[in-house]
Amino acid sequence: MFSFRSTLRLLPGTLREPRSIPRYGSRYRSLFFRAFQKSDVPTVYKPRRESLITPTMLLIGFIPVFTFALGTWQLQRLKWKVNLIDELEEKLQLQPLSLPRRINLSAIPEFVYRKVSLRGKWDHDHTLLLAPRVREGVHGVHVVTPLIRENGSTVLVDRGFVSNDFVSTFQNEDGEVEITGMLRTSQPRNTFTPDNRPDEGKWYWTDVESMAEYVGGEKAGVQPVFVEQIFEGHAGEAGTRLLKGIPIGRAPTIDLRNAHLSYVITWYALSGLTAFMFARILIHKKRFTGRKLPRFN
Repeated sequence: MFSFRSTLRLLPGTLREPRSIPRYGSRYRSLFFRAFQKSDVPTVYKPRRESLITPTMLLIGFIPVFTFALGTWQLQRLKWKVNLIDELEEKLQLQPLSLPRRINLSAIPEFVYRKVSLRGKWDHDHTLLLAPRVREGVHGVHVVTPLIRENGSTVLVDRGFVSNDFVSTFQNEDGEVEITGMLRTSQPRNTFTPDNRPDEGKWYWTDVESMAEYVGGEKAGVQPVFVEQIFEGHAGEAGTRLLKGIPIGRAPTIDLRNAHLSYVITWYALSGLTAFMFARILIHKKRFTGRKLPRFN
C-alpha cells in the first residue's frame, strides 16, 4: 500500500528530501539542513586590522624627536659660541700686556687672543717654517722665529706669511725690535694633517711644546709660549710686503669658526619634515585600518 509520504514523493512539484540524508531522527536532519543552507550563503569578508605600532612607525616617529633634540643642542652651542666670540672681542680691545720674565703657562689659556707687547732680538738661526699656508690665493709658509727678550727669556713668534717665492730669501730684521702680537696656544689638527717632522724641518701644524723643545727648550731659556705678530696696515702695504718677501702678520680679528646656525636650521627643518611625514602616515593608517581583498577579473 502507498503511504501518505510516498504519495507526496510521486506528486509533481512537491519537495523531495535528498536521498543521502540518513534517517536517524529529526535532530540530525535539522543539523544537515542548517549546514546545507549556510554553505550556500557567501561569507562576508572582514579585513584583518593592522596595528598602528610597528617597527617602521616607531622608527619614523623617533626621527623627528631625535632631530629636534639635535637642533636644540646646536642652538645651545650657538649661544655659547656667540658669547665666546664676544668675550674674545672684548679681550682684543684691551691694551697690550707686558709679559713677565717667567710666564705662568697654566694661565695662558685664560689670555688667549689677548694682545701683548714684546721687545727683543730675533734668533734667525732657529727659524721654523709652517707649511703649507695660503693667503688670498697665494701659496706660501708662515715664518716662526724665536724672540730673545731683553730680560733673557725666549718665546716663539709667528712673524707671518711669505710666499713660496721667498721661502729661502725672505727679509730678516736685525737688531732690537718691538712688536705687538696675540697670545695663542697649540692648534688642534684634523685627520688629514700629517705629523710634524722636525728632523726634516717640516712643520704642518702648531705644536708649541715640540717647537719650543726643538729650538733649545728649557736649557736655552725657551718657554713654550706662542705669539702671533699682528699686522695693522692697509691692503696696499700688505701687497708691497708680499712682493718684497717681508713676513705679513695676522689681522687683529677673531677667527673662530661658527657654523652652528646652519646646523640649527638643518636639524629643525629635518625634524619638521619627518614629523609631517609621520602624521600623514598615521592619518592614512587610521583611515584604512585593514588590508583590501584582492580582486580577480
